[in-house]
Amino acid sequence: MAGFDKSLDKELFSKTVEFERSRITVAVFAYNNGTPKLQISRENKGSDGEYTFSKLGRLLKSELEAILPLIEEAKKHL
Repeated sequence: MAGFDKSLDKELFSKTVEFERSRITVAVFAYNNGTPKLQISRENKGSDGEYTFSKLGRLLKSELEAILPLIEEAKKHL
């Protein structure tokens, strides 16, 4: 079985909400014209101001409230 090929991963929707020390992205991707799937990811801001990927893990209530409208919008692309 072949590995993941980024060129086959089509982004159908993506929006990001920024917070003080992180940002959360809600996106919909379809791999190789397959079933679209929701992806939620977090990036943390380092002391240098650069963002690095982080495990999403748990959400604060304020984070959840900020991304719920994005999830509803993303649902239209599923």
